[in-house]
Amino acid sequence: MDSYSLLRHFADSWALLALVAVFLGVVVWAFRPGSRSLHRDIANIPFRHEDRPAAGDSAAQEALK
Repeated sequence: MDSYSLLRHFADSWALLALVAVFLGVVVWAFRPGSRSLHRDIANIPFRHEDRPAAGDSAAQEALK
């Protein structure tokens, strides 16, 4: 058996199964029950300091003066 056929057989069977398992693992990890608050916090990052800059940002505070 030449190397192309061997690699093709491996990719068609075990590599495909491994990639599907990794994909399902990532999906289950992303939608796990305890992660809702973490995802909500990350989704709101762009809106955190919407009214004024953060307290520790001295360059932005100087620009406001």
